[in-house]
Amino acid sequence: MIEYKKYFKDKRITVVGLGLLGRGLGDVRFLAAQGADLIVTDLKDSEALNSSLQQLRDFPHIHYTLGHHDKADFQDRDLILNGPAVPLDSPYIAWARSRGIPITMSVALFARLVRQEGAMVIGVTGTRGKSTTTYLIADIARTTGRRVLLGGNIQGISTLALLPEVTRDTIVVLELDSWQLQGFRQEKLSPDIAVFTTLYPDHLNYYHGDMDLYLRDKAEIFLHQSNKDTLILGEQVSDIVQKKYAGQIESHVIVTNQKDVPDDWQLRIPGIHNRANAACAIAVGHTLGIGEERIRAACEGFEGIAGRLQFVRELRGISIYNDTTATTPEATIAGLRALDPEEKRNTVLIMGGADKGLNMSALVPEISLHCKKAILLAGSGTEKIRGDLGNTPVYHTLESALRAALDVSSVGDVILFSPAFASFGMFKNEYDRGEQFMHAVQELS
Repeated sequence: MIEYKKYFKDKRITVVGLGLLGRGLGDVRFLAAQGADLIVTDLKDSEALNSSLQQLRDFPHIHYTLGHHDKADFQDRDLILNGPAVPLDSPYIAWARSRGIPITMSVALFARLVRQEGAMVIGVTGTRGKSTTTYLIADIARTTGRRVLLGGNIQGISTLALLPEVTRDTIVVLELDSWQLQGFRQEKLSPDIAVFTTLYPDHLNYYHGDMDLYLRDKAEIFLHQSNKDTLILGEQVSDIVQKKYAGQIESHVIVTNQKDVPDDWQLRIPGIHNRANAACAIAVGHTLGIGEERIRAACEGFEGIAGRLQFVRELRGISIYNDTTATTPEATIAGLRALDPEEKRNTVLIMGGADKGLNMSALVPEISLHCKKAILLAGSGTEKIRGDLGNTPVYHTLESALRAALDVSSVGDVILFSPAFASFGMFKNEYDRGEQFMHAVQELS
């Protein structure tokens, strides 16, 4: 049993980033409950963070610095727990590091503690496909009868708060974005089984347009593995990784593609890209020694996850899908191809949002191949692509965009909400965007 209470008791910890998605909130609640001496700092002010702060009222001894950071919060501490997406050149983190204060991230700290307990850690990263692959791996792993815990980049789940459930026999499956993997660099560790699904341009506004910086963070998922560990690479990313990091990979490498999923396996999740995701999950199952029939049953029973080509409802003979997590052009292209593989052009696409500095040139011809109409939501990214789509009208609410989509749809058509851009501006985040879309669709009659 992990002695987490002893580890955190009276430890002076500064948590950078409370946030609104529940992960930071859960971490703070857990640490406070263990008796840690906590400072919580966030660039959002108390009004913006009110919903999270209300859930911490039971812990009056937490000190908050909100709306700004203060260097005093980054000195004389035992640990800095860094939040995701903190700037690479943060002067506050540099200040703490110059004073020898340990800096980590919650998921990486969790992984270190459970590895010390002897539990198995499976990590999944990739620009696209990591969420679906993570959940499917968890379903496959559960067929062993062992306890399986799901954490990392999962909405509403504090990974640290899972510590009381971990035993030596536990399998931990973590979805890991590039920011969380910065913490694995600080901890100098990688998962026992690492999965890297795909690599496409993303978050280039954060990485200053440098794909090598983005890949460097992603690579932390395997750079600390030993020859006893396994690295599973999707075909799309395999050459990139093996050329860039030749000589640095010590683990056993498995390369997968969608053809690894037998033709007679009937997956419920549509698209070739999802067969590629399933292939990665199947390889994990084989690595765990799980039999083919159990793996097949898990794959064929998997219904997908919310916000990822999620079928919402049929209305007037029109099928409506929620793909809110498609925040890159490649993700929207995958959705279009999955729902219109024969290029019937029976899809009405609702897209648009905030610019992340990504190249949209490949998306425009795909819209022409698959869509009878594109409906645009307002945002800085939308304005950059609007001219390429014939100066299509821009809508400022999901409700008005949905009504416009229904007006041009016929029986047998598909309405696909696949934004291709970030959610900021009109929405708090991509999850808020998806929830608002689901509500708007259910209100339709």
